[in-house]
Amino acid sequence: MEGALIARDRVGVQDFVLLDSHTSETAFLNNLRKRYQENLIYTYIGTLLVSVNPYKELDIYTVTQMQLYRGVNFFELPPHLYAIADNAYRVMCSEYNNHFILISGESGAGKTEASKKILQYYAVTCPTTEQLQIVRDRLLLSNPVLEAFGNAKTLRNDNSSRFGKYMDIQFDFKGAPVGGHILSYLIEKSRVVHQNHGERNFHIFYQLLEGGDKDLLCWLGLERNPQKYAYLVQGRCAKVFSINDKNDWKIVRKAFSIIDFTEKDIEHLFGIVASVLHLGNIQFEEDSNGHAIIRDGTQIKWISKLLGVHLSILQESLTHRKIEARSEEVLSPLNVDLAFYARDAVAKAIYGRTFTWLVNKINGSLANKDSTRKTVIGLLDIYGFEVLDTNSFEQFCINYCNEKLQQLLIEMTLKAEQEEYELEGIEWEPIPYFNNKIICDLVEQKHKGIISILDEECLRPGEATDLSFLEKLEEKVGDHAHFVTRKLADQKTRKSIDWVDFRLLHYAGEVTYCAVGFLEKNNDLLYRNLKEVLCNSKNGIIRECFLLSELDNRRRPETVATQFKNSLMSLIEILMSKEPSYVRCIKPNENKEPGKFDDYLIRHQVKYLGLMEHLRVRRAGFAYRRKYELFLQRYKSLCPATWPHWHGPAAEGVERLIKHIGYKPEEYKLGRTKIFIRFPKTLFATEDAFEFRKHLLVSRLQAKYKGCLGKREYQKKREAAIKLEACWRGALARKEAKKRTWAVQIIRKFINGFINRKKPLCPENIEFVKLVQYKYFMKLRDHVPKNVLDKSWLQPPSILEETSEMLQKICIRNLVRKYCRGVTAERKVQLQQKVVASAVFRGKKEGYLQSINQPFMDTRLSISTSNLSDGIVVIHVPEDNKQKGDAILQCEHIFETVTKLCMLANKQNLVKVVQGSLQFRIGSGKEGTMVFTVGQEPQVFKAKNGQLTVVSGGKAVLSAQQKEGGMREDDGGLCCFQPTVQQKQPNLFPQTGHLKDYQLYSI
Repeated sequence: MEGALIARDRVGVQDFVLLDSHTSETAFLNNLRKRYQENLIYTYIGTLLVSVNPYKELDIYTVTQMQLYRGVNFFELPPHLYAIADNAYRVMCSEYNNHFILISGESGAGKTEASKKILQYYAVTCPTTEQLQIVRDRLLLSNPVLEAFGNAKTLRNDNSSRFGKYMDIQFDFKGAPVGGHILSYLIEKSRVVHQNHGERNFHIFYQLLEGGDKDLLCWLGLERNPQKYAYLVQGRCAKVFSINDKNDWKIVRKAFSIIDFTEKDIEHLFGIVASVLHLGNIQFEEDSNGHAIIRDGTQIKWISKLLGVHLSILQESLTHRKIEARSEEVLSPLNVDLAFYARDAVAKAIYGRTFTWLVNKINGSLANKDSTRKTVIGLLDIYGFEVLDTNSFEQFCINYCNEKLQQLLIEMTLKAEQEEYELEGIEWEPIPYFNNKIICDLVEQKHKGIISILDEECLRPGEATDLSFLEKLEEKVGDHAHFVTRKLADQKTRKSIDWVDFRLLHYAGEVTYCAVGFLEKNNDLLYRNLKEVLCNSKNGIIRECFLLSELDNRRRPETVATQFKNSLMSLIEILMSKEPSYVRCIKPNENKEPGKFDDYLIRHQVKYLGLMEHLRVRRAGFAYRRKYELFLQRYKSLCPATWPHWHGPAAEGVERLIKHIGYKPEEYKLGRTKIFIRFPKTLFATEDAFEFRKHLLVSRLQAKYKGCLGKREYQKKREAAIKLEACWRGALARKEAKKRTWAVQIIRKFINGFINRKKPLCPENIEFVKLVQYKYFMKLRDHVPKNVLDKSWLQPPSILEETSEMLQKICIRNLVRKYCRGVTAERKVQLQQKVVASAVFRGKKEGYLQSINQPFMDTRLSISTSNLSDGIVVIHVPEDNKQKGDAILQCEHIFETVTKLCMLANKQNLVKVVQGSLQFRIGSGKEGTMVFTVGQEPQVFKAKNGQLTVVSGGKAVLSAQQKEGGMREDDGGLCCFQPTVQQKQPNLFPQTGHLKDYQLYSI
């Protein structure tokens, strides 16, 4: 389980505590650089997380990653922001106490993004319901709203928080987020009226102009071009490629609807934003008396409309100041400079108080009205340490805040550790560290601190200036080791300090502040008549922000610095009451370039974040400590002696417990009230064993409980089964009885029908007759004759004889019709020939019956003749008569004879005329050749080669095996008859009348 804690990562180590040279700043930076170059931006120092801004998107914030870190022991997985969030959440749920996560670092180091990632993690991983989902959505969407109104582009960060924010996320006893509360600190109001070169005003102004629809801008009297507005062009960078104002506007508009802003709230809010832009475009001119006047009233008319104030009264309040002299009030005209001051003062006051109203509105939507006890996890995202080219009152307050947070870190992680160990009697090696309390005292000490001196200058009668404030500082704190001015500096240092500057030696390094504007920004005064105008505004938000009761309060309000100091003290008290978790954000370079690692810049941040001191404490001290009672209560199940109850002192029980587990002496110390464990691996091994033991105990409990449930369920099922079986058996019996009754009725009905079957149809026999008909017809279906010669027919019952006879006639007619329709024309001719043959031969000649099933062919004749003038005709006998040879004829009228044979056969292609020779069949499968030639005298003879030669001329009828002078015995053993010229053959074709002279020779 502890492999990830002990083993080195692919590049560097994932916990600085594992560095061999843990006291070397160079080794610290080398390890940080290796991990950063491999996109491993997170590294631990014990339980503190160091985060280096990658300045690019990394695929390490998916829902899969969130689920991976959910419920996992802190060191089990690689370092991640989700591990910090999950550890705080699990400890809060298990110990039911409050936590906070302090995210600190320079501007641009990624603090705001880190707080958003933690919120997203809780939104995804915490249990929820439909109602809780609304709270979750509001928590998430409060960020884009506050960023729009409280963040701006600075030289170091395109989305720099220009206010401090502390958010409490409230959880119920199930660990589900049920509400939240936000505290804001020192919104940078001066940015509304002035921006340094390369910086922008707050995002909301640009989002409104870029994303607002045409009708909205028309109603507000605005144009899309930010160059038209004096409060937006001073930094000369209205457009920033890394910021999509149009898309951000859509997100803010959606957030308003989720956070429960009404349409009236939104209308008034945008009216205020537009009024600030119109205020910036008001220009004053000097009249003949040197008094300020407004010649172009266009802008002031829009302000009057949007804020719901009287036009003339508003114009008068911007050019006059009301002065109270005893019981009288006098309006004193303002010069141009004072008029511009009054204009800017009202713009800052309106925007600052509107921002406070916005935070309160969000808090109202996040408030949980359930009075049950809740635990909280706080997220502190506050301005980082700032050192600009020109540092003013805002940087002074911001860096003072960072000094207090550093002091908190020192008290809660270094000094508190040492004091706790000493209190517990644990041997401790003192660690030297820089205690910045001396700097905090320089700023905040009563009557002697810089803030007290600044307030005195603001409140004292007479003409107080920034230079008089600087002189007072030199007088009262000039001897402080961390304060220097040009007058107090040595010759070398004096060159880098102007006459209006003073320098403080912060824990993070030296910062030079320009005193010009300190008194004005600290006073932050709004003329009384301007306040009266705003108190009577018809804009609902302005009316809530400027209460009429303020006009009755004659006391001077607290200065800005004092307000900030008091709110910071309250914040420190809140944080001191909670269990801390720390995230230290580091900016790798000034240019926001991915992959660039600036050693000098990072070394400076490592120093002022106190990381080396924290590392030395983690290596020298103990990683874990718990009161004996809590430790024993949690892990007592691991030892038989302490389980299930320990009846002695808790310290003795813990001692027995750790001996049974097998702790080594160097792994722990026993204090007066607590046990201290040095190594995280020791704790997690114990936690592992506890988890295993817990599963065993749970398994036993589950087995017992399941057994009880199973037995109870079995008894219920058994009783139910008995009832079901009884009911089912009754149902079956009733069904069977009903079935038997039905069967008896049917049998009786058919017996009665059988008895009365020969009667005409009546109620007594109709069912029986129908059954008999059905069975007969179903059986007849399979015994219907298939052809006209099939005379069979199924014997019908007596009651169906008439019907059967009709069906038989219909069937025969159908077969005959079907057969007749299937006879072809050719088949019809053959049948007609068979009818003639029947009339001639039936009953008269043997063999006729055998010939009936043999179809007659069109013709069986095939005739061959030569192309010469001989009278030879060969009639080919069909080959199926193997005992007969072909007939060879000689006749005078060959053309007439062959033609009439063709006509008799009705076949013109009957005759084949050959040239030279032809083949003829002798008999018994033998063949002969007849050669035709031309000679002087016609003759027929057998040549020496055995071929029958025919010379043109003469007439004779020759057998196929004739030989000149007779046949020899070696000619196949055939019988040979000599020609008998005078013998007359019967007239084979009497109809021709020309064959009487033919002579026939048989083979």
